[in-house]
Amino acid sequence: MIRHDAMRTPFVTTHRPFRLPISFLALMLGMILTLQAAGSQSATPQVRIIDIDGTITPAMASYVNRTMRSAQRDQVAAIVLRINTPGGLSTAMDDIVDDILQSDVPVIAWVGPTNARAASAGVYITYATHIAAMAPGTNIGSASPIQLNGEDQTGETTAERKAMNDAVARIENLAELRHRNVDWAISAVRDADNITADKALELGVINLLAPDIPTLLHDVDGTQVQLANGNTVTLHTDGAETSTASMNLFEDFLQLISDPTIAYLLLSFGGLGIFLELSNPGQFVPGIIGIVCFILGFYALGTLPVNWTGALLIGLGFGLFFLDIFVSSFGLLLMAGLVSFIVGSYMLVDDTVPGYGTVSRPVIWTAAALILVSALLIGTLMLRTLRSKPKTGKSALVGQVAIVRKTLAPTGMVFVDGELWAATAEGLDAGTSIPTGAFVEVLGVRGLQLTVRSTERQPNDNLLAASRTVIPVS
Repeated sequence: MIRHDAMRTPFVTTHRPFRLPISFLALMLGMILTLQAAGSQSATPQVRIIDIDGTITPAMASYVNRTMRSAQRDQVAAIVLRINTPGGLSTAMDDIVDDILQSDVPVIAWVGPTNARAASAGVYITYATHIAAMAPGTNIGSASPIQLNGEDQTGETTAERKAMNDAVARIENLAELRHRNVDWAISAVRDADNITADKALELGVINLLAPDIPTLLHDVDGTQVQLANGNTVTLHTDGAETSTASMNLFEDFLQLISDPTIAYLLLSFGGLGIFLELSNPGQFVPGIIGIVCFILGFYALGTLPVNWTGALLIGLGFGLFFLDIFVSSFGLLLMAGLVSFIVGSYMLVDDTVPGYGTVSRPVIWTAAALILVSALLIGTLMLRTLRSKPKTGKSALVGQVAIVRKTLAPTGMVFVDGELWAATAEGLDAGTSIPTGAFVEVLGVRGLQLTVRSTERQPNDNLLAASRTVIPVS
């Protein structure tokens, strides 16, 4: 028995320490730092600032609505309305007030900076907010309702009393809702009362004075307000990070054309463009530009306190300009239209309505001068056209020199303007005729028959060259 001793190799295990890849460690470290940064950022309260700067218009109301909805989606700690307005349309004001009352985010009004004001519609907006503040050197008041024709609604007619009582009830409701001075609010509407920031704080019209927004956010920190959904929240705004929401391009454009002077220019350019198109049909460009300007101008008029008598006078002026082109009035219609246009321009917008000024006087006279020059230029061109000799058609043949192709005795054939025409010679003595090849002048056209007479004038070279290719008429 043969025995084989197997060689045994011992099994050796090597234990290495477990190590994470460096790239994995770097990734984890980056995630930790990102989470810490996000946590610290979320811990910083966010406040959205909305500027109500200028006249309260539908464009302004649209801007406030859009930015407030965006702020609520972003769950900001508060919204600050930075107010500096002379007033504006009550319908636009109502939209802004409704947005404030329905907001699920605390809304703070700050009338500032120094020398700012919250007049007319600005009073209602300030009263509607959860917290109202003003900067030193500002003022608030003059909230009496004004009709679009500029008349103060303090008269004794039933319609005026209804409008006044409605305005008083609205401001009274807002004052009671926000626990502010009711008596002064009524006085601001009925008597157009206006007070400074210090007086407003003393009377309880506002909650506090603040020279700037950081101070405002520090002072209101910890204040409790009740929202539209019934929840009571505590403001945490001290050291908050602020961001300002601006108007977009479309809102900026609509706010721009709501200015009385811009609206007037749009109407003037619109009327001028349509006037040029009607006086010279087929150009299209003046007409298209005129219609676009007219549409934008009428939109702007809807946001302004317009005196429609002034608007009608402007329209009458353009009508007289157009009529003057076709009627020989020796300039009377043109001057009457110019007077109507200028008077209507002065009456178009009433500057007694808070937030609105009149149309710039230099702009009115510049527009009138441009329209006058355009009307004179068009009239001159049309008069020159009417007096000029026709260049085509039968009328254009009168005065041209023709070549006799068949003896005129007194009738025959002539060659003119590239064609053979039957012709009758005038002024011939009995038994005389005008031979072939002679030159005659066309006196008139009767149907297909020309009336001619002998002339010493020479035809142009083109007619002579063309006549050589025409088959002679026997």
